[in-house]
Amino acid sequence: MGKIVSLSNERVRRVQALGRSTRRRYHEGLFVAEGLRLVREALDANLAIHEVFYTAAFAESAPGEALVAACMERASSCWEVSAEVMQALADTETPQGILIVLPIPALQCEATAPLTLIPDAIRDPGNLGTMLRTAWAAGVSQVLLPPGTVDYTNPKVVRAAMGAHFRLPIHRATWEDIRDGLRGADVWLAEAGPGTPYDAVDWRGRVALIVGGEAEGASPEGRALAAGRHVTIPMARGVDSLNAAMAAVIVLFEAARQRGVGRERHSNAP
Repeated sequence: MGKIVSLSNERVRRVQALGRSTRRRYHEGLFVAEGLRLVREALDANLAIHEVFYTAAFAESAPGEALVAACMERASSCWEVSAEVMQALADTETPQGILIVLPIPALQCEATAPLTLIPDAIRDPGNLGTMLRTAWAAGVSQVLLPPGTVDYTNPKVVRAAMGAHFRLPIHRATWEDIRDGLRGADVWLAEAGPGTPYDAVDWRGRVALIVGGEAEGASPEGRALAAGRHVTIPMARGVDSLNAAMAAVIVLFEAARQRGVGRERHSNAP
């Protein structure tokens, strides 16, 4: 364990570069997660931690003392930093006082994943993060990210996903790889306009859901893969569409309902 107070410290510059650069993250195989909740989630998922940075004020707080101690047992290196350095490291305006660097997870699922989510041309980090969090909660088997979707290791995506990165298989993939991996699956595109209502689709088999981007909708490749299978969400007159993340929430939780996700938690309830 050491202490860092200089903004020009090599470790500080390296973490800043990981936060800014997608290329740097994939070159090193590392990404950044900050805040009490994400660090707890990473520890609970039993992930390896490369480095930990924390402030003295955080380590002296009631939740911080135990969390820093747990990180010290798991991490390759731990660094106490000044409040100024933490501000420089963090992506948030008011950092909580702890940040970790860890390997990009390579979680795998079965070859014939029952339920796949494909966020297509999603460019807003907050929207993608919300979709990943929803996918985890709804029991999605895997998320495949085609070209044109924001990088899922972006700090804003990581923050919005609230731990989904540590539990949910997420993979960048070409459209050719996605087509090959989904052979035999029913592929649906969520889209406003004519189509099958979301609660009339049978989501219990091997199924994939494509949710198109905020501005222009799905890509030509995504539309081709869906082959005319459009799923819609009935809305009040005058409303023509929903935010991409909200559409994913509605459809995926219908799929979760049909699949019985979460029922085991309440099976013994009176």
